[in-house]
Amino acid sequence: MKKLLLLAAAALAFGTAQAQTAALSCCTRPAGPSATEAFAMLASNQEFVGGHDAPLPYTYAGEGEMVEFKTPDGKSGRGFEIKSATPSNKYLLVYQEWWGLNDYIKKEAARFAEEMPGVNVLAVDLYDGRVAGSPEEAGKLMQSINTDRAMAIVKGAQLHAGPKARIASVGWCFGGGWSLQSALLGGKQTVGCVMYYGMPEKDVAKLKTLNSDVLGLFAEYDKSISPEVVAQFEKNMAAAGKKLTVKEYPAVHAFANPSNPKYDQALAEDAHQRALTYLKARLKA
Repeated sequence: MKKLLLLAAAALAFGTAQAQTAALSCCTRPAGPSATEAFAMLASNQEFVGGHDAPLPYTYAGEGEMVEFKTPDGKSGRGFEIKSATPSNKYLLVYQEWWGLNDYIKKEAARFAEEMPGVNVLAVDLYDGRVAGSPEEAGKLMQSINTDRAMAIVKGAQLHAGPKARIASVGWCFGGGWSLQSALLGGKQTVGCVMYYGMPEKDVAKLKTLNSDVLGLFAEYDKSISPEVVAQFEKNMAAAGKKLTVKEYPAVHAFANPSNPKYDQALAEDAHQRALTYLKARLKA
């Protein structure tokens, strides 16, 4: 009789443990796609795709060179780098729009390099050499990106900067979201993050790991990264105990992109100066 009781108790304990494990598994499983995946899904939204005109023709002919670096997945990554004239451990990682690492992004990287002497600037190629020329092609590229591979590229760029580097990031649209992810992946080396109308991270637990504050530059008439999305981001950052500075402009998505026919030069310049002031302070440039 005693053996039967012991067996019954063991079975009950085992069943309870299984139920607890199942409940834990259920609760810890992500409720939906990651922030970057959620943004990539917008490529199937015709209104989002239709809101992006093909980039105007432009060829960059300034300083800088394409470089390769090792990535943690055993492959290699690419980027457009402008090194500081003097040795420096300060790095600005620049993240592309959904078009890819095109000549416009190289131009933006060069402008930051010129305005911040003593800072190395690396525009990271998240598409492994692919560049889109039309909204439809950009949508396909953005949807095809593998999150693990993109994170490996970001980490590879940070390893390229070195273990003693002070790293800040900036990005637009698709790259705005990746600028924030880069800041999260950078850990203690992260000193600043600027995101232009990119998808915010929604996981408060992840946001708690940020080592820096964030400057968010958004558009009031953006239907994808809407004011409601921005407001929730502000709540999540507050819940995480992190500082977020937000500036919302009376403009549409991608207003700061000079390749966009809807480009607003005055607002874009104001946003750039805010970003520049922020980055100079965080990188002590």
